[in-house]
Amino acid sequence: MNEESKKYKNTISGVLVVDKPPGMTSHDVVQVVRRGTGIRRIGHIGTLDPRASGVLVLLVGPAVRLSEYLVTDTKRYEAQITFGAVSDTFDADGTVTTTGVEPVIDEETVEAAIRKFTGEIVQRPPNYSALKIKGKKAYERARAGEAFEIPERKVTVYSFDLVEFDPPDISVEVYCSSGTYIRSLAHDLGAALGCGAYLSELRRTKSGRFSLRQAATLEELKASFDNGDWYHFLIPAIEALDDFPEVILDIETENDVRSGKRIPAGDAEPPESGLAKGVSLQGELVAILAYDAASNDWKPKKVFIN
Repeated sequence: MNEESKKYKNTISGVLVVDKPPGMTSHDVVQVVRRGTGIRRIGHIGTLDPRASGVLVLLVGPAVRLSEYLVTDTKRYEAQITFGAVSDTFDADGTVTTTGVEPVIDEETVEAAIRKFTGEIVQRPPNYSALKIKGKKAYERARAGEAFEIPERKVTVYSFDLVEFDPPDISVEVYCSSGTYIRSLAHDLGAALGCGAYLSELRRTKSGRFSLRQAATLEELKASFDNGDWYHFLIPAIEALDDFPEVILDIETENDVRSGKRIPAGDAEPPESGLAKGVSLQGELVAILAYDAASNDWKPKKVFIN
């Protein structure tokens, strides 16, 4: 870390979008960024499986406190599904076993089956997942040979499109709600077609408003760590909250908010969410504000250090 990086270390805060390579866990990526920046306070939103690549959203510095306010409830993926075999993990990282059923399927049959997995559907997450079962991660129980079943849950698949038909593989694009397991989609699609299937490749192209266009590769980041200019990849916290209305704070109201005091809301129409971002005259994010209808004022919900 050079002297310029050290100078800004304690003040840097924002969102870093990384194009995660396959073969690394999401935590591995966080560790690389921690070592490169010298900043310990880094977290991520939305875990990507080790085999998967693509958009991984990291929060750096004080911005980690924004995780609950950053909307990443929709995801976009590019995936490859392989027919004629199943996997205990529902992807190529597990034990893949042929089903013995020749996947004699045509494009029209596959598209018809895919349509049944569009809209609000019920799916069962894989046993090899990070979901917790009685306080313990499911994949830990699965690796220990425990017998259990994760409850089914509702998810929404907004679109599920066949891009390329090349048996025994197909390429698809999926736009879905957060919490949707593409591995489960592949497994269930194979079961519906009677030949079995597993997820062989996965790339996340978008998480909420964050996309690959904003993402830096690990190679780019590592070079920028050496150069000391990695923070140029950061999206400022205030920009990451584009969906939030602004409450402009003058010097007096900014001081009140920083002291935890309420400020009048005035005649402006309150946002539907009841939340806004308090912004200083210099354009800095001061606080997340919550609207109190009873008193018609703004209450500081989370205040950020100046």
